[in-house]
Amino acid sequence: MSKALLLIDLQNDYFPDGAYPLWNTEATLEKVESAIQRAKDSGVHVIHIQHVADPAASLSPFFNKDTPGAEIHERVVAAAPDAPVVIKAYADSFVDTTLEEELSKAGVTELLVCGMMTQNCVTHTAISKSAEKYDVTILPDCCTTVDEMLHNIALHAVSTRVKLAPSTEAIQ
Repeated sequence: MSKALLLIDLQNDYFPDGAYPLWNTEATLEKVESAIQRAKDSGVHVIHIQHVADPAASLSPFFNKDTPGAEIHERVVAAAPDAPVVIKAYADSFVDTTLEEELSKAGVTELLVCGMMTQNCVTHTAISKSAEKYDVTILPDCCTTVDEMLHNIALHAVSTRVKLAPSTEAIQ
């Protein structure tokens, strides 16, 4: 079984000083960095997924093309500098992207999903129609959103569809 760690939308606009800072970003970032290191040590493929707003659809509140806020956080890039980057414009990381190609090329059968925002891009990717052929696990300790309550509600809502496991258990 080949695994891939999907790092969804760990971008500057979601961190302090960004256009839309989220809750608990520093602790989440530290957990993500540890998960990346464990993934690399365990032979788990790592894939960055970066949301870039479609300029043809007018300016977005964040993640606008060619802005510092749309860039992947420097510590995430430093932790996985050679990981491929999949660019997306929708909450579901499979829609109109190269994600399926990256997974197929690596022979991936299991997805470990983490990132920002829990209730949107993380869950939409995890329960995507395109993800149904994979064994999917969300890593709650490596996810965040606007506040703790919304994070927990989203995880509870999706728990009947995919597994939830701490990164230390899912990546060994």
